[in-house]
Amino acid sequence: MKTPKILLASLLFATTAAFAEPASEASIRQLLEVTQARELIDGMHTQIDAMTNAGIDQALAGKTPSDGEQQAIDNMKRKIGLLMRDELAWQRMEPIYLRLYRETLSEDEVVGMLDFYRTPAGQAMIRKMPLLMQKLMPELQGMMATMMPKMQKIQRDFLTDMKAARQ
Repeated sequence: MKTPKILLASLLFATTAAFAEPASEASIRQLLEVTQARELIDGMHTQIDAMTNAGIDQALAGKTPSDGEQQAIDNMKRKIGLLMRDELAWQRMEPIYLRLYRETLSEDEVVGMLDFYRTPAGQAMIRKMPLLMQKLMPELQGMMATMMPKMQKIQRDFLTDMKAARQ
């Protein structure tokens, strides 16, 4: 008769989780400060610039752009940079972080995270995460480059199948 005990334990856990105290705005703000969320958002701009440059280099395929093309490229890069800085500005992102953290995390979870991120190991994680992400991006871009032809073939096959199904 283990089933009733497992069911009872599951119900107890679900009930406890349902009544967990949502994280307070003050504790979330502390967590965002300790984890340097604002600095991470600001650092994303550098990564976006690098991704834009990589995309342009890939599109140029080793060709040197003319002066007019280079001017158009520079103009596009400037516009993308301005758009991203505006759309991903901390003033816009902070309310989203606050809402999502409050919807997702309990006060106990945020306090536990604060306890961890205030340790030397937690601080190392915060300091090294941008470098880790920076190293991960080229890996992901390489994976995407090899996946794209496969995804395009799947899409072509799908369109062929859809066309055949209509006949």
